Amino acid sequence: MPKKPGSHRVVPNAEGGWDVKKDGATRSSGHFDKKQDAVVAGRKISRNQGTEFYIHGKDGSIQSKDSHGNDPYPPMG
Repeated sequence: MPKKPGSHRVVPNAEGGWDVKKDGATRSSGHFDKKQDAVVAGRKISRNQGTEFYIHGKDGSIQSKDSHGNDPYPPMG
């Protein structure tokens, strides 16, 4: 079974703005003033790398999730 490629997350930055981070990475993949800009960039990175994509709220809770190429239940057809 191949190892899962991990996930990318849009998370609030402690000093303001939003970061796109890959699980296990110490540095962010990008920093943005607006959450929507971080979501667009993070989704693109996640699609390219086939990772799970999580969007967090200001309180740190997960607001939504996308699966890019890693869905355990792909549609039949």
